[in-house]
Amino acid sequence: MQDFVNAINDWVWSPALIYLCLLVGLYFSIRGRFLQVRHFGRMIRLLMDGKSSDQGVSSFQALAMSLAGRVGTGNIAGVATAITFGGPGALFWMWMVAFLGASTAFVESTLAQIYKERDDKGFFIGGPAYYFEKALGQKWYAVLFAISAIAACGLLLPGVQANSIAEAMNNSLGIAPSISAAVIAALLGFIIFGGVKRIASSAELIVPFMALAYIIVAIVIIIMHIGQLPDVLALIFRSAFGMDSTFGAVLGLAIQWGVKRGVYSNEAGQGTGPHPSAAAEVSHPAKQGLVQAFSVYVDTLFVCSATGFMLIITGMYNVQDPANKEAFLYQGVRGVAAGPGYVQTAMENIMPGFGAVFVAVALFFFAFTTIMAYYYIAETNIRYLTRTVKLNWAIPVLKVVILFVVIYSCLKTADLAWALGDLGVGLMAWLNIIGILFLQKPAFAALRDYEAQVKQGKDPIYDARANGVHNAPVWDEISAKYRKEFGEHPDHDRFVP
Repeated sequence: MQDFVNAINDWVWSPALIYLCLLVGLYFSIRGRFLQVRHFGRMIRLLMDGKSSDQGVSSFQALAMSLAGRVGTGNIAGVATAITFGGPGALFWMWMVAFLGASTAFVESTLAQIYKERDDKGFFIGGPAYYFEKALGQKWYAVLFAISAIAACGLLLPGVQANSIAEAMNNSLGIAPSISAAVIAALLGFIIFGGVKRIASSAELIVPFMALAYIIVAIVIIIMHIGQLPDVLALIFRSAFGMDSTFGAVLGLAIQWGVKRGVYSNEAGQGTGPHPSAAAEVSHPAKQGLVQAFSVYVDTLFVCSATGFMLIITGMYNVQDPANKEAFLYQGVRGVAAGPGYVQTAMENIMPGFGAVFVAVALFFFAFTTIMAYYYIAETNIRYLTRTVKLNWAIPVLKVVILFVVIYSCLKTADLAWALGDLGVGLMAWLNIIGILFLQKPAFAALRDYEAQVKQGKDPIYDARANGVHNAPVWDEISAKYRKEFGEHPDHDRFVP
């Protein structure tokens, strides 16, 4: 099974996908005039824009749900494996795919907002399947993505997160994987049977706390070794471009693993972020697009960097020799498999009695909220399919399947779990990135419209028809609501927060 999945991954994660992720991000960045830089301050202000309602969640809740999916085991175990197989330079390529990917995240999330719908309970719902059908006009492509997303998020991806939790808990606290499996399944069942509101509320509570606590501890460790930071940065940049005498042999692998783990971690272009984006209640799609672009920064530039700096600054990492998989170009950790064990070892050496346990707890929250987000994405795509096919049984089955996957993966080895996770990410990324290349026009039109209204001192309201979008009827209702709230005249004068 392992060999079969690896063989498929060699094709899915060929250099073509690596360069596609980088080049599409660069193209969108240029077309958006590097919106991820120009609007950085506004991204932060928009976090508090919009309120939760009976129809949707707030911008911050949508961000928290998105970060729940982005900030997961990839931020700890994923960074460790990227450095193991690609050297310290892989961290630079994770930064690069995050910086360029922020523009990709803007495009896909803005499209999700533009083409969102209401479900049978009146909640906003959407994602790539919805915008592929409505904007691309290719229902077969939308159905293909929906099936891929259900398979990836319901079956392939949750196992990586659950396995990492079990491994970390066993390493630090000696908790048997079977106990971790039972606890995770019980907590997950309670939340996913409570619906999207409970998922959003849980993410809003857990995500900011877990990310901030982890970053603060990492900063403390970096400050304790601040004298080494310039050398660490120099090593990362030399390794990223093959100029380091030790790691020059892994230049290609640095790019491959940096992009691969970067996309796995921040999910820009993968097509997962648009699902919670569509659920947000905002007056203009570009607002949520900018918020989701910021979430990529939080994931990779903040959380992944914290992990990478800790590993490299303490020397607690290994780099595998590509010519001999039994040998190492650098070996700083012995007897520990690539993954959360590296980070636990690094932190435990600095903070004895606290470090390994803290990483295990952080990883539990990171990975658990990611599994929650995966369930929401899989359910959203089932709801898409039920618009044309009766699948009343599918959502209850999904809940049982994802609980089974969590339990099974806690008890199995990590290698197969990561291989399946990579396969799920790769399939979704291929479909979504190619699709949004054809659908970018409405997203950039929304950006220009948003910027024009901001320049006039208004809090922007989106008029779908004026922007050339004629199959987004939900926005007629939303626009009318906000015009009434901001002032009856279309040229309202409420200022941007």
